[in-house]
Amino acid sequence: MPGAWSAVPDSRALAAFYRERVEGGAALVVTGGLAVDGPGRGGADYAVLTAPGVGEALAEVTAAVHEAGGRIAAQLFHAGRYALFSEVVGESGEPAEAVAPSPVPWRAARGAVPRELTHDDVLATVEHFADAARVAVAAGFDAVEVMASEGYLLNQFCSPLTNLRDDAWGGDPVRRRAFPLAVVRAVRAAVGPGVPVLVRVSGDDLMPGSSTPDDVAALVRELVGTPDEPLADAVNVGVGWHESTVPTVQSAVPHGAWIPVAERVAAAVRTSARPDVPVIASNRFTDLRDVETVLARGTVDAVALARPFLADPAVVAKSLAGRFDLVTTCLGCDQACIDRSLVGERVSCLVNPRAGREVELPLPADGASTFAEQAGSAPSKRGNQAWSVRNPLARRGAEVGRGLAVVGGGPAGLAAAVDVARRGHPVTVFEAREVLGGQLELAARVPGKEDYAAAVAGLTAELDELGADVRLGVRARVEDLVGFDGVVVATGVRPRRLDAGPGGLPGADLPHVVDYETALRDGMPAGSVAIIGGGGVGVDVATFLVEEHDEAARAARFADRFGLELDMALVGAGHGQRWAAPPPARFPTAQPRPGGQVTVLRRSGKIGTGIGVTSRWVVLGALRHAGVQMLTGVSYTRIRPGSLEIVDADGAAREVPADTVVVCAGQEAVTGLAGELDRLGVPCAVVGGARDSRTLDAVRATREGLAAARALLPGTPPDNSAR
Repeated sequence: MPGAWSAVPDSRALAAFYRERVEGGAALVVTGGLAVDGPGRGGADYAVLTAPGVGEALAEVTAAVHEAGGRIAAQLFHAGRYALFSEVVGESGEPAEAVAPSPVPWRAARGAVPRELTHDDVLATVEHFADAARVAVAAGFDAVEVMASEGYLLNQFCSPLTNLRDDAWGGDPVRRRAFPLAVVRAVRAAVGPGVPVLVRVSGDDLMPGSSTPDDVAALVRELVGTPDEPLADAVNVGVGWHESTVPTVQSAVPHGAWIPVAERVAAAVRTSARPDVPVIASNRFTDLRDVETVLARGTVDAVALARPFLADPAVVAKSLAGRFDLVTTCLGCDQACIDRSLVGERVSCLVNPRAGREVELPLPADGASTFAEQAGSAPSKRGNQAWSVRNPLARRGAEVGRGLAVVGGGPAGLAAAVDVARRGHPVTVFEAREVLGGQLELAARVPGKEDYAAAVAGLTAELDELGADVRLGVRARVEDLVGFDGVVVATGVRPRRLDAGPGGLPGADLPHVVDYETALRDGMPAGSVAIIGGGGVGVDVATFLVEEHDEAARAARFADRFGLELDMALVGAGHGQRWAAPPPARFPTAQPRPGGQVTVLRRSGKIGTGIGVTSRWVVLGALRHAGVQMLTGVSYTRIRPGSLEIVDADGAAREVPADTVVVCAGQEAVTGLAGELDRLGVPCAVVGGARDSRTLDAVRATREGLAAARALLPGTPPDNSAR
């Protein structure tokens, strides 16, 4: 409830979400942060474990996980100075106030200074962790995890950047780690020896002047305890703070980049009094084959995944069955998950818009989500894989009518087609190009976005496995669509062209002026490039030009830029590399080029507007580091061979070097079918860019595609009961 001091989880929705992941192969679920008290909330949408009704709601969640055969741990959380409390109240209705070891603010708090915890406050907070742990056990949780990473309260006490105290809780490394040790001891005592206690530690804060590797190692050795006083039963390794200038989870971060950090923590555990305590690595894994490569080394004991379970609830079961081709890969885009969580919006997934909406958008109990029980079946007809998706269409055939037609196989069309096929309805996809994916397939050509192609490949394979009729290289006509139960028009967009005539931009019709799609598909010749339009597409084109297209080479540059230790035997050997788009057809050797040859221009607004909040600073930082020039507030005068004439923000006339000009000035909807279908009485829905071309918003596109599929062809055909 807005303004309340604790949110109460939607137990039905949360239970359905976790159940589906357990049925898809997850053995242990660790929840998101459950606050131990009111000040510990990260924001208004956080639940406080000890608040009225929260334990009861979570008991329904744990019961669902257990019924599905899984185990679940409650993450005990305190945000500390990271709490964002604008218009949020405390337990007694007073304005909520962030607390911290010391009154050190951070920029997202917009000037709010956290209150320094007194000695008695610290002791009370320790007891709040213990109380929350007791509630968790009573609610049926199998384990608890103490959050001491990612810059939250326990991590803040450990760091000299945020702990300026000189008392029992700060002043030197030993006293700075007294609080997390007190918390873990209290939690251990609260739950007893039979309930596992995990601790998520920060393997590297990625903050200059923060805890050293020796500080982290000393903390970890104390957290695991001794044989006489065992404390943590497992150590989960996080990395980075929200305010760090080193990206940690975005698509630009190399796969497996943080394994060396987890291995340092593991080395500390192995030299502790309890060397057999398991160590869990995390962050930037999208393919379980890479996970198996890491585990085979024997340096860490497990790898934790988060966003891949949003993208594909059955990622584990599919992978264990050898059906890697069917996995819908996480893009690392953050657009519908982390970006939304930071502003209190409902979390979902760009490539799986059903995520978080499992109750309102159920799947059939015998549909494509029944992976785990198939893992030991005989080889499928598609090869030597150990498992095959059940194909309800093959069983029902024509009994269910012609089903749905989807015109366009981009993000919106894929979302519609896959959902209909999973529910057992016939679906026919018309795609004018020779491949599916649309804007996702185009984006996969941008360095760092190779996983976009992997996601498209997984969805394409699933459509094939489910018996969908996919017609590539076919531009649908109205007469092709008459007779279907419904039609989703997802014909997408085309790049907007600039007019070279009166009132337009002279020279826009010159041969060295190309649109962004041509630039990304064909590449660009060597030389200077001016990019007209500085939104997300323009930034992608600049990235295409200046970044390495080889994952290993790009990872080496990433490590050099941020002064990191990367294991190049893992990074670049990842299976994501196989999904990279083929090199541009015409100019395969022209990239990367010096950033000084690339200029991104925009009339108004900021460069990169429209890119998600957690990704924009990363990609713009990479462009600046490469030397790309970025100009805003400009007006365009004329394009000439070799240059673009502009008037800059100061009113000065300038010539921007431009052997090639790439136009990224918006797009136009590809329309024309909907009106005729309406006239003929064929039920249809226009979605994605075809409905609104003002921005390229794949999250909106997939959401609309899914919604259209449910509206036009609701439920399941006969003999296909919903779960």
